[in-house]
Amino acid sequence: MYNQIDSNKRKTILLIMVFIAFIVAIGYFVGVYLGYGSGYLIGAMIVSIFMSLSGYYKGDKIALASTGAKAVVKKDNPYVYRMVENLCITAGIPTPKVYIIDSPAMNAFATGRDPKHASIALTTGIISALENEELEGVIAHELSHIKNYDIRLMTVVVVLVGTIALLSNWFFRARLFGMGGGNRRSSNNSGGGKFGAIIMVVGLVLLILSPVIAEVIKLAISRKREFLADASGSLLTRYPEGLARALEKISQSNTPLPNASTATAHLFISNPLKGKNMNKLFSTHPPINERITKLRNLI
Repeated sequence: MYNQIDSNKRKTILLIMVFIAFIVAIGYFVGVYLGYGSGYLIGAMIVSIFMSLSGYYKGDKIALASTGAKAVVKKDNPYVYRMVENLCITAGIPTPKVYIIDSPAMNAFATGRDPKHASIALTTGIISALENEELEGVIAHELSHIKNYDIRLMTVVVVLVGTIALLSNWFFRARLFGMGGGNRRSSNNSGGGKFGAIIMVVGLVLLILSPVIAEVIKLAISRKREFLADASGSLLTRYPEGLARALEKISQSNTPLPNASTATAHLFISNPLKGKNMNKLFSTHPPINERITKLRNLI
C-alpha cells in the first residue's frame, strides 16, 4: 500500500508539471500569434499567480458556500463531532471545522489549504444512513485528504485548469475582435515558411484542445487521490470493511446533491452528479466497485 501511495504522489507531481508547461506554452504561443511577443506570456503568468493565490486562500469558502454547508459545533451534533475529534487524534492532525449539508443525498467532502485551515462537510443523508463503523470510514477517508494535503493539491489544480481555460478563451476573444497580428505577419515573412505555418497550425490545435486536456488531467489526479484516501483512511480506522460497506450504500443511492456542480464534484467522496453517465476518462471518481475491491484486498 505504501508503494502505491508513493507512486501516486510521483505521478501527481508529473501531472502538475504538465499543467504548468501548458500554461507557459499557451502564453508563449498566443503572444507570438497575436504579435505581443513575451508580453502575453508575462500577462498569463501574472493572471495565473493571482488566480492561484485567490484559490489558495478563498477556495474552501467558495466550495462550502456553493454547497449550502452550515458550520456546527460539538453541542449541535455531538455524535459526528466526537467521531471527527477521535479520528483526528489518531491521525495526529488538528480537528477541522465541521459542516453539515441539509440534504438526503449520501456524500461528504473535505476542503482547505492545509491541516490547520481545513473543513469537513457531511450531508444529513449520509449521517442518518450509515452505521457507526461505516461513517467512521467515510470521515477517515476525508481526513486522509486533509492529512495527505490533497485539499491543497486539488485547489491548485482546479485553479490551473481555470487559468488554461481563461487563456484559451482570452485568445479567441482577441482574434474575434481583431487584436494583434502585426508582428506575427512580419515574423512569418522573415523566413518561417512552411515549417512556421505547420507550427502555427499545431499551436492552434493545441490551444483549442487545451481546456479539454487540462480537464482530463484534473480528473485523473482526482481519481488517483480517491484511491490514496481510501487506503489511508482504512489505515486510520484499521477496518477497511467499514468504508467498503459505506461505499456500497452510497452507490445504491440515486439522490443527487442539488447544489453540486462540475466545478466541485471532484471534492466529494462519490460523484454528487447522480444520473449523469460519463465516460471513465471524464469521470471525477474511479468506479466504486473498483474502490470496494481494492479495500477488501487490504483485509
